[in-house]
Amino acid sequence: MVEIGILLAIFIVAVLYSSVGHGGASGYLAVMALLAVPPDVTRPTALMLNIFVASIAAFQFYRLGFFSWRIFLPFAVASIPFAFIGGMITLPTNVYKILLGAVLILAATRLAWRFVPDQELRSPNVWLAFFVGATVGMLSGLVGVGGGIFLTPILLLMNWSET
Repeated sequence: MVEIGILLAIFIVAVLYSSVGHGGASGYLAVMALLAVPPDVTRPTALMLNIFVASIAAFQFYRLGFFSWRIFLPFAVASIPFAFIGGMITLPTNVYKILLGAVLILAATRLAWRFVPDQELRSPNVWLAFFVGATVGMLSGLVGVGGGIFLTPILLLMNWSET
């Protein structure tokens, strides 16, 4: 019965996150953390689910014309290798839980924040985009979440993109 509850919760998380273009890793991690699933299981599970759901969302947003390669590439070039490096690092369980908790609180705070651009959209400086991408990638790899929960607020706050 617990397994059905986990699957239902993960399905709901996937539907909600994908509706805004995210993969849902922070939600999957929250569900699994609440149910005391060990970190060595949660990280790869959240990663696989995140890749699957984010791929579907990305394809749909691209198909509808809401995707910009010009904005995406500088962040991706830096974030992908750093996410790989971060994913290779195994943190002690107590450090992992604290970092994961901080990330989940950050994600919840971001969801409560309303973004209304007050300036004209502008292109990100490529070097700043590399730095932001590397930082987001490393943190994402360490915790096992997708970078969208970090990158989306940065894109909106810096007026590099719109919702």
